[in-house]
Amino acid sequence: MRNNLIVLFVFLGQCQLLTAQNNVEKMITGTVISDTIKLEGISVINCMNKMMAVTDKEGCFSIQAKVGDILNFSGIDYKYLSKYVYKHEYISGTVEVNMVFNSIILDEVIINKYANITAENLGIIPKGQIKLTPQERRLYSNSGGIDGAFSYLSGERDALKMNLEIEKKETLMKKLEYMFEDKYYTKTLKIPEELIKGFQYYCVDDSEFVKSLGLKNKAMSMFLMTNLAFVYNKNRLEN
Repeated sequence: MRNNLIVLFVFLGQCQLLTAQNNVEKMITGTVISDTIKLEGISVINCMNKMMAVTDKEGCFSIQAKVGDILNFSGIDYKYLSKYVYKHEYISGTVEVNMVFNSIILDEVIINKYANITAENLGIIPKGQIKLTPQERRLYSNSGGIDGAFSYLSGERDALKMNLEIEKKETLMKKLEYMFEDKYYTKTLKIPEELIKGFQYYCVDDSEFVKSLGLKNKAMSMFLMTNLAFVYNKNRLEN
């Protein structure tokens, strides 16, 4: 009987040790793909500890997590995804995520010959309707009622707000990629090619620059980018 109790205590002690180990955060590396294509620039947020990461050119990221944490994945061209960290993934320290490409739904149809024909005029959508982005819809849908209370208490609402900010920056990044070619950064602004994306993130963190993009004032944006590039290069060389 005594030996059985000893075995039981040892077994319980091992179970508690394993549980404690699973509750300790550690660095987990992952890969984000879509139909075998490695995705760069995907934002990864751990809803539990609010840590954030962004995938590199190989679709790889690293983030602190433990068993049971929820990782949110978002990219401007891909459907929002939440992933639970399983025990076997925690033990191996690796995860693989497959995201689905988000097909674009046109807000209106424009026919050159009949320029007055729009989705609003045809009654497809109400006139004057406010158009929300995917992240705005998720945030507002979790703002009221029982879902809103749960979202607030679980910390999901904070994560949704963070995702909305990330979505806004991703939209600005896409606009920058359209407005300026890589050679403008390397030759005019003297930004090394491998640091272009980092510099773009630096620019969209500047409120005045973001305002110039909203006003579609390219001349002002170029002027501000020149000043931002000077400071960015100075800090880069000093560090």
